[in-house]
Amino acid sequence: MTFLYILIGIAVLVGIILFKKTKQLKTGKTRAAQELAGMKVSRLSPFGSVKSLSILPLVDFYADKPDLKTEAGVSYLIRADETTILLDTGLNAKKEHPSPLLHNMKKLGVSEKEIDMIFFSHLHLDHVGGMKNQKDKTFSLSQGSVGLGKIPVYAPAPVTASAFNPGPETRVIREPIVIKPGIAGIGVIPRFLFLMGYTPENALAVNVEGKGIVLIIGCGHQTIERIIERAKSLFDEPIYAVIGGLHFPVTGGRIMIGPINIQRVVGSDRPPWRGLNETDVESAIAAIKTASPKIVALSAHDSCDWSIEQFRQAFGEAYMDLKVGREIRI
Repeated sequence: MTFLYILIGIAVLVGIILFKKTKQLKTGKTRAAQELAGMKVSRLSPFGSVKSLSILPLVDFYADKPDLKTEAGVSYLIRADETTILLDTGLNAKKEHPSPLLHNMKKLGVSEKEIDMIFFSHLHLDHVGGMKNQKDKTFSLSQGSVGLGKIPVYAPAPVTASAFNPGPETRVIREPIVIKPGIAGIGVIPRFLFLMGYTPENALAVNVEGKGIVLIIGCGHQTIERIIERAKSLFDEPIYAVIGGLHFPVTGGRIMIGPINIQRVVGSDRPPWRGLNETDVESAIAAIKTASPKIVALSAHDSCDWSIEQFRQAFGEAYMDLKVGREIRI
């Protein structure tokens, strides 16, 4: 009988939480929509170009070689001519030093001293170095000292370097901005997620001479439909590539809590019982096709193998696997 009372108590508690979250969702979505409508979005073109661009995944769910570490997080090294950008700093779920990020950097011959700036897509744990960093509104590359120096950090919301990396200085960028000739942030596109709450996310755009705009995305919580709409409103140049995470853990997740696909629950602005589904993947593919990109690469850190296969079939020769250690050169 006591066990039955416990189950009833748990059910009541879960019901109360879901009721409160559902009420918060409505208010939060209204806030995000109002903020998006009021954001200043001015055309950036012409904003220069780069002659060469490469994206080297340093942290993601799959790797190109067995000696590279993998996890459900993101960090990409972006080389645009003479500028080297670190986009996001991974998850480091085991709180290691050296972290998977540092381990892979060493294996791939990448030094922290060559990083000119850090660009954060958003500040969820799998992009800032772990849960403690997310809670403390800090970021880290590892749970130990990393000599970064006073490099600039661009983020969609306030964040500071952890005690392990005291040098970098953060600048919050919410509106579209040219960071360097040919390199721009497309500006925050806010979204209110059911469990994660208010989530401002940015994305990087690099204009490659003779090619067009390469969009480099962290999780795509903004939705790819809105990202493409924003890019078309900012740039005269065509969209040449769409690379990164779009959060489609439809048939399985990379982070499971028992039988629960937690990524599917946290990555939607709908209640869990109406979460991400196959139709969302179809909609994303259709939106990307309107831009006719020459390269599409979907991160596996937050998208299941089924979703990746849908993208591979939809884009054929334009599709490229995104794996740690496999450099995408444009």
